[in-house]
Amino acid sequence: MAAIILDDHPYSLDLFPFAEIRSVADIRVGILTIREKWELATGLKIGTSAEAGISQLSTAENLVPANLVPSYEWMELFQSGRGSLESVTDPDLVNTLNFPWDIFRLNDYAIRQDFEAITKNRKSAAIPSTVQVLNPSKIFIEPGARLTFCTLNASTGPIYIGKNAEVMEGCTIRGPFAACENSVVKMGTRIYGATTVGPNSIVGGELKNVVIFGNSNKGHDGYLGDSVLGEWCNLGAGSSNSNLKNNAGEVKVWNMAARNWLSAGNKCGLLMGDYSRSAINTSFNTGSVVGVCANIFGPGLVPKYVSSFSWGSESSANYSFDKAIEHISNWKKLKKQVLSKDEIQRLKHIFDALSGA
Repeated sequence: MAAIILDDHPYSLDLFPFAEIRSVADIRVGILTIREKWELATGLKIGTSAEAGISQLSTAENLVPANLVPSYEWMELFQSGRGSLESVTDPDLVNTLNFPWDIFRLNDYAIRQDFEAITKNRKSAAIPSTVQVLNPSKIFIEPGARLTFCTLNASTGPIYIGKNAEVMEGCTIRGPFAACENSVVKMGTRIYGATTVGPNSIVGGELKNVVIFGNSNKGHDGYLGDSVLGEWCNLGAGSSNSNLKNNAGEVKVWNMAARNWLSAGNKCGLLMGDYSRSAINTSFNTGSVVGVCANIFGPGLVPKYVSSFSWGSESSANYSFDKAIEHISNWKKLKKQVLSKDEIQRLKHIFDALSGA
């Protein structure tokens, strides 16, 4: 089988702030990232056009848009040899991430597709006797997961509990839902589908139709709905977002590619880039966009667009680069990880572009 290369160049700005630090292929939607979906479908290691040494291998036959989200049906066709790369553009077999709000919009679809692909011909770990369940055939628990005195309702969609994930006492969860590896759902959390809690993330309070990429915390009371958090984000206790305007009208969201406000329909909450954090009781407006590495605090509603490396809720104040790196390193230590030289270089590139260096 020829190498498949995911082309992310044309889509990065439209998906701001989620393709600033990562390839479009590494955006999580559903249980898996886009790259992981392709690797599961093909059994191959998948590269992207942005990776060193990869671009020269691309041809018209093996270059695939990185913003395509393949369905389980297409994966099955491809694995059986009845599918082709040409068919990946068939709208009946794939969906497309065109804008950042498509990540939470497609999450219901993507969780269902990933659930079928991941659990095919596999047996779930036993559901503990203290757990109340509806539709247990659509609940899959990986080895090492811990669940105690919680309620799982899979009648509205499948529920996937990843390896070594924990769902604490008193949690009420409606599918579709995914708690990825090493994630934690804290006591009394209320979750509506379609929600994904990425690896090593912690959630609490109330969530609805949320995608958390990984290594992020929304660990306390407060509402998060129709939203996406990148990696290494932290929402302080009591932080909440609006996802619907008081007049139920059209929500306008800042789009970096268009340099303009675009319609995201009538529901859109918070779109927060990697390494950004908010203080306790922060209030995010409908359709808010926060760039990479912003430290948000201050009274009142946060502005609807907060640029990368902002200090406070006003975009005019800059976060010192050295301080930002120090603070990110501190957060990484909490999860027993280390900030890499590659991450620092990527962050420096973003910082220099903002400052005109």
